[in-house]
Amino acid sequence: MGKGGALSESVLKKILLSYTYVGIWIFLSFTVIVYNKYILDKKMYNWPFPISLTMIHMGFCSSIAFCLVRVFRLVEPVSMSRDLYLSSVVPIGALYSLSLWLSNSAYIYLSVSFIQMLKALMPVAVYSIGVLFKKDSFKSDTMANMLSISVGVAIAAYGEARFDSWGVFLQLGAVAFEATRLVMIQILLTSKGITLNPITSLYYVAPCCFVFLLVPWIFVELPVLRDSSSFHFDFVIFGTNSLCAFALNLAVFLLVGKTSALTMNVAGVVKDWLLIAFSWSVIKDTVTPLNLFGYALAFLGVAYYNHSKLQALKAKETQKKAAQADEEAGRLLEEREGDGMGKKSESQD
Repeated sequence: MGKGGALSESVLKKILLSYTYVGIWIFLSFTVIVYNKYILDKKMYNWPFPISLTMIHMGFCSSIAFCLVRVFRLVEPVSMSRDLYLSSVVPIGALYSLSLWLSNSAYIYLSVSFIQMLKALMPVAVYSIGVLFKKDSFKSDTMANMLSISVGVAIAAYGEARFDSWGVFLQLGAVAFEATRLVMIQILLTSKGITLNPITSLYYVAPCCFVFLLVPWIFVELPVLRDSSSFHFDFVIFGTNSLCAFALNLAVFLLVGKTSALTMNVAGVVKDWLLIAFSWSVIKDTVTPLNLFGYALAFLGVAYYNHSKLQALKAKETQKKAAQADEEAGRLLEEREGDGMGKKSESQD
């Protein structure tokens, strides 16, 4: 009874911790998205400078990551040569900077709810680019699933009350660059045995992003900021916004490290629906029935895709364990045969 009670208490504690990690991640992800929208939207804080905002985030995250890795030595850096950094990390940093720039720019033109609907295309982009770079094999049933997601998003777009072509172009560009970045991480880092956690990832990638964004910022936003003498840097607004962005990276590490990638996918779905509800009820964005129908269709496609990926991973893990068990059994058999031969030789002597 005591043993069973202790086991139940342990399981309950694990479940509560998992829900806590999920709650923290949803809260921070939700906060960063709404906060960015608040800062960039011309009807709210009215600071429509997405490159500047992204650079503030990258500068803040780089500084904190540097302190954690080099000053306080709380996180071990990854062993990385200069050639590897230039050939692997720099391209990923360039893609990440473009993805962040375009996704933040989209908040100026589109509603939070519609942006979440467009983000449902991420699996389509990742799969398509994976097939293009031969990291994924082409399967007709998976492609049919990708088409169903695309149709759902197209219906949601058709039903959008505040449709803006430029905003859609920016968000789709952000999805394309982010998907390419995820595939490039597999090709340039994971395949070479290099794994970066969120802190080491920021330590290596965030400075690259800052440098890449510096070039367009000098030509696009700096002249406008120089002329707008009415603006004064609000340390509270931008400091708390950057802190939330950094905390979100830590929450990702906790969620994936302490639960699973599937938990994060499920949490992402919950977060998207919460954002749509918040966008409609608080920000007063228009969400039409056609919007919801299209997104629900896309959501079902994404859910099926995640389920298929999970089943494939489980099957692969089962095969790996079976192969290891067979190898271990073969080794034990060889040892027994060797012992038997040794004993037989001793008896003949």
